[in-house]
Amino acid sequence: MSEAKKLQRDANNILKQTSRTFYIPITLLKSPLDQTVGSAYLCMRAVDEIEDHEKLDSETKQHLLRSTSDLLKQARFDKRAYYELVRPYEAILPEVSRRLGDWVRLCPDGIVDKVKESTAIMASGMADWAEKGWYIRDEADLDDYTYYVAGLVGVMLSDIWEWYDGTETDRELAVGYGRGLQAVNVLRNQDEDKERGVSFVPDGWTQEDLFGYTEKNLAMADKYMEDLHTRTIKLFCRIPLALAKRTLKALKEGREKISRNEVETIVEDIKND
Repeated sequence: MSEAKKLQRDANNILKQTSRTFYIPITLLKSPLDQTVGSAYLCMRAVDEIEDHEKLDSETKQHLLRSTSDLLKQARFDKRAYYELVRPYEAILPEVSRRLGDWVRLCPDGIVDKVKESTAIMASGMADWAEKGWYIRDEADLDDYTYYVAGLVGVMLSDIWEWYDGTETDRELAVGYGRGLQAVNVLRNQDEDKERGVSFVPDGWTQEDLFGYTEKNLAMADKYMEDLHTRTIKLFCRIPLALAKRTLKALKEGREKISRNEVETIVEDIKND
């Protein structure tokens, strides 16, 4: 097996391990979109796992994220420098984070700079939020935090669609798409976050306020979908959005999450539509 094929196989395996939401829709994309979106997702997941890591203290996270951001801003990503940066933590960092250089390498030349740019902005923003102790005071803070951790995913996807076939989308709606998916996660993970000593719910907000915020951004995601006309791209974006909406409905009904059977039904319905 060639080195390139082995790297692609590794990427697919790690995608399957790390993303319930995006793995299935990525596999439905045509070449080269599947490889492009997959490698781009893994780049962002690499920095997200650092920001989220339970065993790294805030100062270490800030150092790793800001240094990674600086490396991503360089014309050519220095894989060796990144390896040296994360080497002291390789025993605890997941493979997706340790191998960021591989995911950058997998990304096609025509779009890799945009992927690096969005991931660099994400890493820097995450470092700033680590420095603030992830304290969300108001809606403006929640907008800022969700922009860095998820809105930028929407921006990056829009850049990829435009590179692929000239699809033009509203970047503000793209941010709403990513933010809407993240808002569902905030709702779903409140108890888990509390156990970790963090809360992404603004001061004084009720559950209804959080539902309203989520619905507002999911409505933006619906508008974002109106700009998509390429079937493979539309299929990709519809699945995470449909899963987020169904999860929101379940949360309103008092359930923690949707069942595997519901997930499979949603995916099959969209694939066959």
